[in-house]
Amino acid sequence: MKGRIFSGMRPTGSLHIGHLSVIQNWVKLQTEYESYFGIVDQHALTTGYEDHLDFKSLNREIALDWLSVGIDPDKAAVFIQSHVQEHAELHLLLSMITPLSWLERVPTYKDQMQQLGKDGGKDLSTYGFLGYPLLMAADILVYKADTVPVGEDQIPHVELCREIARRFNHIYGTVFPEPKALIGKVALLPGVDGRKMSKSYNNTISLTASTDEIKSKVQQMVTDPARLRKDDPGHPEVCVVYKFHQIYTPEVAQVEDSCRGGKIGCVACKRHLAENLDKLLNPFRERRAVWEEPGKVEKVLEQGAEQARRKTQETMKEVRQMMGLR
Repeated sequence: MKGRIFSGMRPTGSLHIGHLSVIQNWVKLQTEYESYFGIVDQHALTTGYEDHLDFKSLNREIALDWLSVGIDPDKAAVFIQSHVQEHAELHLLLSMITPLSWLERVPTYKDQMQQLGKDGGKDLSTYGFLGYPLLMAADILVYKADTVPVGEDQIPHVELCREIARRFNHIYGTVFPEPKALIGKVALLPGVDGRKMSKSYNNTISLTASTDEIKSKVQQMVTDPARLRKDDPGHPEVCVVYKFHQIYTPEVAQVEDSCRGGKIGCVACKRHLAENLDKLLNPFRERRAVWEEPGKVEKVLEQGAEQARRKTQETMKEVRQMMGLR
């Protein structure tokens, strides 16, 4: 019998190459698990409630990115979180039993409060921001997911989810499994300027980038500052281009040897990387063109929401009965 997973992403616009390893991991998992992949628009409101986000456009863009990389709606439910109301209902009911201290101790709470609140100028003194890990737990538990694919930084959220499941089961009777974290290998790529890859820095390579855009972005990549001539010995460990080669170039050992020995200049090295990235993204561009046909994405999201609701309605019927609400 297959296990069940839930995972999601906030709709923040077109995804970039830094997201690729996560989506490719989902593509692999969708054949191994009963899979639910949610565009978690309600989560976007926890920090962007004043931004008047165009969710219709943002949701469509992220769905297109997922489908272009290989998420298959015949194998996984792809849907928008707010179109499945049981997420919000379970979040409300779980908030009744979750101690405030559990939310306040989540490591990312203080970190993001500092980065986005104090330094970023956002007012995050809201229940929604404090409670977003609980909404995340509801996202997982409403499907009775037993496995959650996450990066290492998300492990505390899964642990909180397990604690909440145990507390509910102890108070009302067993309903929820305690999901385990499935830690995927995530490629940690810097931006083209060497800083953290972020759209706010304009240092990303979009999954929709054309051949010319890829060349332009790679040309902007920071290389070894001590290397003045192309036949000077290079130090790839300080080069952004080499960090990309390590992930996307099969013959990376040859690239490293050529760099250290002064056998290849930075211009040729960048051209080699741009060609490899173009080969990587080309199949995604081709699939995206098919999915961009009018109505296709909307149909996938509608069918995915229907599939998700069938599962979540079963769960919520049981939850209400256990809590005495029916």
